[in-house]
Amino acid sequence: MRSSEHIGIVGAGIVGLALARHLALHRHGARVTVLEKEGDVAAHQSGHNSGVVHAGLYYRPGSLKAVLCRRGVGLLRDYCSQHGLPYQRVGKVLVATDASDEARLDDIGRRAEDNGVPDVARLGPEGLREIEPHAVGTGALYSPHTAITDFTAVAEQLADDVRRSGGRVLLNTPVLGLRQDQDGVRVLSADPRGERLVHRFDRLVLCGGLHSDRLARMAGAAEDPRVVPFRGQYHELVPERRHLVKGLLYPVPDPRHPFLGVHLTRHVHGEVMAGPNAVLATALEGYRAGELRVDEFARTLTWPGFWRLARRHWAVGAKEILVSASRAAFASRVRRLLPELTAADLRPAPAGVRAQALARDGTLLDDFHVDTHGHVVCVRNAPSPAATSSLAIAEFLTDTFIS
Repeated sequence: MRSSEHIGIVGAGIVGLALARHLALHRHGARVTVLEKEGDVAAHQSGHNSGVVHAGLYYRPGSLKAVLCRRGVGLLRDYCSQHGLPYQRVGKVLVATDASDEARLDDIGRRAEDNGVPDVARLGPEGLREIEPHAVGTGALYSPHTAITDFTAVAEQLADDVRRSGGRVLLNTPVLGLRQDQDGVRVLSADPRGERLVHRFDRLVLCGGLHSDRLARMAGAAEDPRVVPFRGQYHELVPERRHLVKGLLYPVPDPRHPFLGVHLTRHVHGEVMAGPNAVLATALEGYRAGELRVDEFARTLTWPGFWRLARRHWAVGAKEILVSASRAAFASRVRRLLPELTAADLRPAPAGVRAQALARDGTLLDDFHVDTHGHVVCVRNAPSPAATSSLAIAEFLTDTFIS
């Protein structure tokens, strides 16, 4: 990349901002502009997650998730320390409740070792109670270095770094279209007053999260994969019951099901959250149950991959809808980990929406996925642990696609 190039980034979530900062700091002379349709940074996935800094327990060894998560943890820890941002190493336990869970813990333990996750320990019931006195299980896997942070605060600091380094973060600036030619990319946007603007970039990187497939199509990319939004409902433990959870309390993931399941996470500001479950959202930004955008929901329903996924997992999906609709059902799910909890101990909390890339054949893309189309780099799938990995993803994108 020539140092005089102008690089555009669409999306002021944590991945887009981490990339903008990396380019602004390490590509001297390069101009960096971030275009964001919302009035704040981290307005969607980056600001609606559990705040967990993942250690890298689950991910397939050698995958981008595994490599970039392990690199990202160290970078994020140092970044938070440098800027006085919250970073608390509270530890995570994966709780087994039966023999099949125990067998899966063995597999996860081997993955954690292959990924270089430090100090992971297998616990029996007594060891579990020493870490989480109110949890009950037949055994557990303990990751003492798993941490929590405030990813919105991290994103705001990244945006400040971009601005101080001479870059621009343009809020309330939605992308309306783009066109490539031999020399670069022209991006049509609107400014906060609604006036049309044309930006000229030598290179453009799309970090659009929930809108990543629509943006990629603007660049001429294939329709496959398509983003399907899944709403995750959270509940918060009432303050007098927060003592029931010391750190991070997770179920053992079942590989037959596409999502992790309800877990309990302590936040840096003291709250303890239960969730999320996973139900199909009827709008890309459908944070409220029943929120419907007909055009966006139609895009999901007309995607062949959705029906192939639904045929495989309809029973699980029906249970998730029940859990989302009933606080009693939600509490029942949580009691598998924390038997003392009752429905009265929970109160509704804001939901999140996960941008999940779904292939035409019905496969949920598990790893990070990036491709290029001319002068445009498309980040097509960046689910968890993307926030944890964001600073490492920025290095990877720069070295692999922008150099």
